[in-house]
Amino acid sequence: MGKFDVDKANRDSKKTGKPPAWVTEHLRMYRESGGAEGHLFDATIAGVPGLVPCLLLTTIGRHSGEKRTSPLFYGTAGDAYVIIGSKGGADTHPDWYLNLRANPTAEVQVGREHFTVRARVATGKEREQLFEQMAQMAPPYRDYQQKTKRELPVVVLEKQPPSTSTT
Repeated sequence: MGKFDVDKANRDSKKTGKPPAWVTEHLRMYRESGGAEGHLFDATIAGVPGLVPCLLLTTIGRHSGEKRTSPLFYGTAGDAYVIIGSKGGADTHPDWYLNLRANPTAEVQVGREHFTVRARVATGKEREQLFEQMAQMAPPYRDYQQKTKRELPVVVLEKQPPSTSTT
């Protein structure tokens, strides 16, 4: 498989409203295996050497109200998970980020573990440190940041206590 052309993928996604086939396949494999497969992702297609940890983020569509799931590379900061809203350096934010801005509560799957999170955007020194941590894992993030005028959001996903609702 050749190197992934992120600009072409963003153009194609805008036309079709669908992610690239390899993203759809990764999501399918992750879900069908219950997280046994897909948690560690061979990211060479995206220009990242080796296996990278990947989570599934399920947000509520800000317009549709429907659940939307995205597989995303992640890092950790204490008990929290860190993701980057890169969209390959496109000039627009990824939909999952815009959905989190509208509703910061989301569902996450990491491997076989499922839990609720509350998202917040890191700022200042925290953002700088977390961005650098993520860029060490996935160097293309630096290229993506240079490609766009927008600041790539660094999102911290903080686990929430399990719901005790009995409805």
